[in-house]
Amino acid sequence: MKKVTAIIILIIVALLAATIVSPIMVVAEDTTEDSSIDMAASFSILGFKWIYPGSSINAEGQTLHNVHINHPEDPYGAARDIMTYSYGVTPHLFFSVNNEAAEAIFGANIVDNIRANDGYYGYAGNDNVAGSMSRGDAMENAMLTGGVNVFEIPMQIILGNIRLIIA
Repeated sequence: MKKVTAIIILIIVALLAATIVSPIMVVAEDTTEDSSIDMAASFSILGFKWIYPGSSINAEGQTLHNVHINHPEDPYGAARDIMTYSYGVTPHLFFSVNNEAAEAIFGANIVDNIRANDGYYGYAGNDNVAGSMSRGDAMENAMLTGGVNVFEIPMQIILGNIRLIIA
């Protein structure tokens, strides 16, 4: 039992250490539309950052929001390249969260709450301007307002609503 615990701890430490050079990306994908990436976050041991897909681009000007349309053969490889071009980081691990998982974890009204925060409450500012409310703020506020059901996370992984992608 002690060996198993030590191995698990070593794996977690190695994963966190690896995020210094290659952050983990969490992407919210809308499966009711065209599987577009509607919101993303970059996580590393150095911190957490909201990423707005519409302003994240590659050298050709293609956005993170449209990687499934522009690169259906390898959307997460394209997302990795966009992150490298826009932010100077190269993620290799992606966690994809679809609508069903988001609703199970954060409540059935999560998408409507985000849209309300984004449009109605004026959060649709610029993520890169200090003091400006951003879409990341809209997401964070909506997620915290409804609470988090952490017990749903393993269930949503089993159901395939949260996927791990290596790019």
